[in-house]
Amino acid sequence: PSAAAFWSGAFGYRALPDPAYPDYILLETPDGEPKMLLQAVDHDSRIHIDIETSDREAEAARLEKAGAKRIAAIKGWIVMEAPTGHRFCLVGPQRPDFDTNATTWDDA
Repeated sequence: PSAAAFWSGAFGYRALPDPAYPDYILLETPDGEPKMLLQAVDHDSRIHIDIETSDREAEAARLEKAGAKRIAAIKGWIVMEAPTGHRFCLVGPQRPDFDTNATTWDDA
């Protein structure tokens, strides 16, 4: 899958292209949440994202179905790699509003 399709599916946010800036895709996040942009670059990826989840194993399995691969388990988190080569970790809930604002999946 494309970078936009993978990250849109990983977070549950709609991917919005901007015709004025074709190298960028905006992931439409809720008000009060960080703005996330994907940028097409000519070099190796250099960002690292932590995805909070209440069930790391289930989230790893869901993202593997979407094209990610499991790299390692370290200190209670799971290191994953997106189809784009970006490394990210699945971690337990970090924010006090996790239960209120967490995305839930119909197949979970």
